[in-house]
Amino acid sequence: MKVHSILILSLLFFMGCSANNLKEGYIEVDNGSLYYQELGNGEPLIFVHGHSLDHRMWDTQFEVFARQYRVIRYDVRGYGRSSSQSEDDQFTHVEDLVKLMDALQIEKAHIVGLSMGGFIGADMLGWFPEKMKSAVLASGNIRKSPGPSQPMDEEEKARRDKEIAELKEKGVDVMKREWFEGLMESGGTQRERMRQPLWQMIEDWDAWQPLHKEVRVIAGLDAHEALKKKHPEVPVLLVAGNAPGNRYSENPEILQYLPNGKQVVLEDCGHMLNMEQPDAFNQIVLEFLASIEEK
Repeated sequence: MKVHSILILSLLFFMGCSANNLKEGYIEVDNGSLYYQELGNGEPLIFVHGHSLDHRMWDTQFEVFARQYRVIRYDVRGYGRSSSQSEDDQFTHVEDLVKLMDALQIEKAHIVGLSMGGFIGADMLGWFPEKMKSAVLASGNIRKSPGPSQPMDEEEKARRDKEIAELKEKGVDVMKREWFEGLMESGGTQRERMRQPLWQMIEDWDAWQPLHKEVRVIAGLDAHEALKKKHPEVPVLLVAGNAPGNRYSENPEILQYLPNGKQVVLEDCGHMLNMEQPDAFNQIVLEFLASIEEK
């Protein structure tokens, strides 16, 4: 789709949202700010996007869920319209999310995250389960990587410097194209529907993260340890895609620590579940939320 057509579609989308009281703005966090959009009324529901993407990945969910919920989608720090990261400022995405909730006067919310957004949702289950009404973790949950308690040592810094130099030599545009094609190849028979919007976000991404020594923005193993101790009773739904090019665990470890957790598998679908099969994804999540309300 040409840029002109994209701009027209974006304008139509926001005109429609304006009629339904779209709110947008920035929330201040430590040494930065987060861009967010809000639509609808009811229980709060927050969408958390994946790596290299931004709030637009939820275009096929935003208005649908706003018919029943107070929906917030935002750009994680370092992505989209939110402030940039630095190699020296230690923060975590999950703590940013809690600050966003506090600023919007949200005591508890349904959290829906995909990929990196799933990591952030899992971090929240470990560190801030009291802030969650429920969690939907799609294509990602606990990330088994060092958290803030284990800062980068000199050996890791040297390794990252080498990786960054190799990436610069290869070229960021080449890296972006490879990353994009990998996401596309993970998909099933309906993957072409997401080609243009997915590439648009990746093309717009400034690729700061692979080009720098990123601090421990994911709580990872720190949250994992907390999760193993707390066994939070938050209702949790894991959503995985089953397609020839996509890998997922049939028995995710995280479910051992979630007494009210379960997994569903979306057939003929890859990593980008919500973009590849939006109707099926929306139905799965809405039915899960409805089942919570019935209890």
